[in-house]
Amino acid sequence: MVRSLKNPKKAKRKNKGSKKGEGSSSSSGPSVEAKVWQPGVDKLEEGEELQCDPSAYNSLHAFHIGWPCLSFDVLRDSLGLVRTEFPHTVYCVAGTQAEKASWNSIGIFKILNISGKRRELVPNKANGDGSDMDSESSDSDEDDEEHGGGAGSPILQLRKVFHEGGVNRIRAMRQNPHICASWADTGHVQVWDFSSHLNALVESDREAVHGGSTVFNQAPLVKFSGHKDEGYAIDWSPLVAGRLVSGDCKNCIHLWEPASDSTWNIDPNPFVGHTASVEDLQWSPTEPFVFASCSVDGNIAIWDIRLGKSPAVSIKAHKADVNVITWNSLASCMLASGSDDGSFSIRDLRLLKEGDSVVAHFDYHKHPITSIEWSPHEASTLAVSSSDNQLTIWDLSLERDEEEEAEFKAQTKEQVNAPTDLPPQLLFVHQGQKDLKELHWHSQIPGMLISTAADGFNILMPSNIETALPGNDASAM
Repeated sequence: MVRSLKNPKKAKRKNKGSKKGEGSSSSSGPSVEAKVWQPGVDKLEEGEELQCDPSAYNSLHAFHIGWPCLSFDVLRDSLGLVRTEFPHTVYCVAGTQAEKASWNSIGIFKILNISGKRRELVPNKANGDGSDMDSESSDSDEDDEEHGGGAGSPILQLRKVFHEGGVNRIRAMRQNPHICASWADTGHVQVWDFSSHLNALVESDREAVHGGSTVFNQAPLVKFSGHKDEGYAIDWSPLVAGRLVSGDCKNCIHLWEPASDSTWNIDPNPFVGHTASVEDLQWSPTEPFVFASCSVDGNIAIWDIRLGKSPAVSIKAHKADVNVITWNSLASCMLASGSDDGSFSIRDLRLLKEGDSVVAHFDYHKHPITSIEWSPHEASTLAVSSSDNQLTIWDLSLERDEEEEAEFKAQTKEQVNAPTDLPPQLLFVHQGQKDLKELHWHSQIPGMLISTAADGFNILMPSNIETALPGNDASAM
């Protein structure tokens, strides 16, 4: 698995217009036919450059916290369970991969004033002279401000806690998001209480940076040294507060059971069933004693902690390493996995006894899958990131409809220059980040994704991600 960041460099602040995906457009140059560019398929000719189409996003922002981060997590907050109005505020925690081990830290941060506006899925019809009536209202951040999306740029408020070594992965407990677990490249798993830092961020107003230059020294609640090697796999139970599993590169998985709000009983005898590194872990969204694991050995295993230290089920999932897995919280029979060969598969766990449980398999990406996650709002939607610098969004419920495509072309009065060989389930392709490592949906802001890469973070809300919000359709029926 490709895990490490290539030549980590500390990010430098850029002018607003120089950020990829946020540059302003100009209508003074010659008209050039726009087309979709496919990495690995199309080549840039001399003099050509890639341009982001801002009308493809309801919101798109880039930021960084200094050193690049392999892993982060979105923190649940008390600002509302389903938020649809701009501007938005988000809380996150992230761990750095610095050039020197002693420079690493965990960043606890808040981003407020995330502006944007809801775009129309079908653009306004062109005028008689061929110009787009909506052209002036789809290209700039300034326009978002005029439409109630928030005034000015997003504001980052950051607090840093020293972390011994680089952070391979970090996860926040869903029930108590101030409790976070980190996997260090030193081989230690640590659990932290960041409540004081989160409280400071909640109480802070609109300063650009709050404590960002200070690195706090804080002792973890627990520092576990029982793993025989470093690791990347770690997951909190969504059903039992404080229950945790951690897996290492020596194929061992340890179970953590909470003894109190700040102490854990960690089973020294590991779960062993893989023959190589355990890459990812996921608790079942419906069964409190069941979790899944994936490994470099190409297998996915399902475990029941009541049944001993061997897997209840083990299946050959991919020909190459299985890097990541995600268990669907809205359709608990569905488990998705991403491989080192660039493919990802969806399995219906109800079909395991019948042999072949794969219900969908995609080979769109040609480089290792680095992250995969089901949408918390749409059971058929998931997002995938890859080492090919693409973040893709998929809706498994879609099929190609030629009549609908023809109707769309008629509405737009133009030829839609999309490649014809793309899978119909592919909803969106986001580019512009280098060495993508991890993505997460925001569970309280439908349609919002956050991703981390070697050159920093992106917050994106694609305009074609339609989410059936509670009450919208139900009240109309």
